[in-house]
Amino acid sequence: MQKIPTLFVRDPDDRRYVLADVTPGCEWVIAGEGIPTRKYDGTCVMLDAAGEWWARREVKPRKTPPPGFLAVETDEVTGKTVGWEPVAQSSFVKFHAEALANSAAQAAEALAPGTYELVGPKVNGNPEQVEQHELIAHRGAAQCRIPERSFAVIREHVLAFRASDGCEGVVFHHSDGRMAKIKARDFPQDG
Repeated sequence: MQKIPTLFVRDPDDRRYVLADVTPGCEWVIAGEGIPTRKYDGTCVMLDAAGEWWARREVKPRKTPPPGFLAVETDEVTGKTVGWEPVAQSSFVKFHAEALANSAAQAAEALAPGTYELVGPKVNGNPEQVEQHELIAHRGAAQCRIPERSFAVIREHVLAFRASDGCEGVVFHHSDGRMAKIKARDFPQDG
């Protein structure tokens, strides 16, 4: 798991927001490549090929990582290291167990290795407004329609998705595995 790049460059004067410039390496999105899907607002977990569950974890600079932490990459700007920790020792262990029980009750087939979004009443204030803890597969997430790939049109649609159903943002998936994301909160609300 590498951190998914933000589609547009962050404003150096206010890093909460983005500018209309495309992040290097994400030009494929503007070229019309890739499929836009809904970005769910929860926490990322992963089922590996050995059947072990992991939770996404960020470790701040000069902090000791938790036992069993698997570092993936360090952000050059913030110094934070993102990686995985065993879900059994994460703060989401109880909610993950509930989501697994709910998934087993709802689906006859086993969950496939890959990444999932853990959502529910006790995860990040439940912005997805679900009644129970659930796992949503990132592969095959709900597709979004964005008719044109310009800053203005992407901004308009992402903000409309947020207003209509609380969608956090959009993740673009290229057929070769590359991804790019943009969140509603990345755009200044005044323009």
